[in-house]
Amino acid sequence: MTPAALVAALDYGAVLVFALTGALVASRAQLDPVGFIFMAALTAVGGGTLRDLILGREMVFWVAQPAYVLIAAAAALIVFWTAHLFESRYRWLVWLDSVALGVAVAAGVGVSMEGGFGPVIVVIMGVVTGTFGGLMRDVVGNEVPLVLKQGQLYLTAAFGGALTAVTLVWLGLDRTEALIACAVAVWVLRAGSLHLGWRLPVYRPRPPRDRG
Repeated sequence: MTPAALVAALDYGAVLVFALTGALVASRAQLDPVGFIFMAALTAVGGGTLRDLILGREMVFWVAQPAYVLIAAAAALIVFWTAHLFESRYRWLVWLDSVALGVAVAAGVGVSMEGGFGPVIVVIMGVVTGTFGGLMRDVVGNEVPLVLKQGQLYLTAAFGGALTAVTLVWLGLDRTEALIACAVAVWVLRAGSLHLGWRLPVYRPRPPRDRG
């Protein structure tokens, strides 16, 4: 598979899985079918839209190819009719989001590399693509944003995966393989945080010292 074909596949995959998570949030909020489609589409294309606008691409990806929106709408309606079958929708939401995060970060990295941008921009756009759709979903759905969950690896996982891809390309690895490694690295870090409790130290406030 060529890098361009892989990037397209990653974009489609990220849209599909993020749309499922958006629809799950809609189910928790007890919205109607149109609300499901709105939440799914917002989540699915939010990060990629911001990426394309920042990079100044000729056309935002889902405007150039409306099939992305149709995929999100179809995913929303499927969840609307099946969400009641899942005992713990939040658990499904969190784990589907971890998969979508890895795929979306890799897609953002791939698009940025195709555009000829430098390593710093590539890493930033990978993080933006992976995190902003989910952030919009959680804010609009009145959920605690997963990206801000105390102590969990989320932004760190996105950053680590994007940095992995940039490093591997710099070391001479094929871009296709680097993007796959990026998606895997993001998911492993995120899954490790969810299942094994991997954490980074968090800031703990301390009383001011007595300067007397």
